[in-house]
Amino acid sequence: MSNSIPTENIQNKYSQYIDGIPFKLKAPFDFGFIGRYGKVFKVFDDQDSGNICFGTEKNGQKFFVKFAGAPTKEYNGTAEEAIKRLKSTLPIYEHLKHKNLIEFVSAEEIGGGFAMVFKWADGDCAGRQYPEAHRKFAALPNEAKLKVFSDVLEFLAHINSQGYVAVDFYDGSILCDYESGKTTVCDIDLFQKKPYINDMGRMWGSAKFMSPEEFERGAVIDKITNVYTAGAFAFALFGRYERNFEKWSLSKELFDVALKAVSDNRDERQQSIKQFIEEWEAAIVF
Repeated sequence: MSNSIPTENIQNKYSQYIDGIPFKLKAPFDFGFIGRYGKVFKVFDDQDSGNICFGTEKNGQKFFVKFAGAPTKEYNGTAEEAIKRLKSTLPIYEHLKHKNLIEFVSAEEIGGGFAMVFKWADGDCAGRQYPEAHRKFAALPNEAKLKVFSDVLEFLAHINSQGYVAVDFYDGSILCDYESGKTTVCDIDLFQKKPYINDMGRMWGSAKFMSPEEFERGAVIDKITNVYTAGAFAFALFGRYERNFEKWSLSKELFDVALKAVSDNRDERQQSIKQFIEEWEAAIVF
């Protein structure tokens, strides 16, 4: 099994190593092919999507490799389903190129599965699933968080202009590089082309970022849904996820803009990301 060797089985989770980096799977899998992308320096093995991801370095360049087809420890579907889902994201990354989106490099069938390769993006994940990184992000001054939020809004406006809606988009989908101030969107796998109808009931995503229509089978998912997403991001960044002014760290005017965006009544929200941005910028008081 090359440098990918199972060492133990604990409750159906096998520990393996690749280039000295440990990770866990449900069963042994040969990752010898990963060497074509360089030496592994990091493994992300805790996704429930069916993907396992690697940070690699080759000839002085770093890459992020996303692979479907292995028995990942948090995934309950089949390898075939995971591969099909990852392949379906290829046109999304090709179509939605943006300065704040992780840069797609290549994709191929390999190792009995499917791999997508991106340029590595420095930064820490802002989501709560990484507690240490999240605490670091939460401690940022409001000026830095406002820059992050501006980048998120710009990206949401971009994808809307390209005929897409954001699905499963939350603070865990972004990386923040504190040295450069750059925000990188790192996961748009479940974004959908418009028009899109909720065909599953409760959709993929973090509940704190999801609108009522993302829980309702047959509901329209559109730019007004993404207004809700924008408002939820604001409360995550500036209100500790709570829609309570006592926990809000900005002005009452900005609180009101965000609260309008997360109304359960679609008609009461801003009717586009453009309108949200206009109202938000008008309410900013330094």
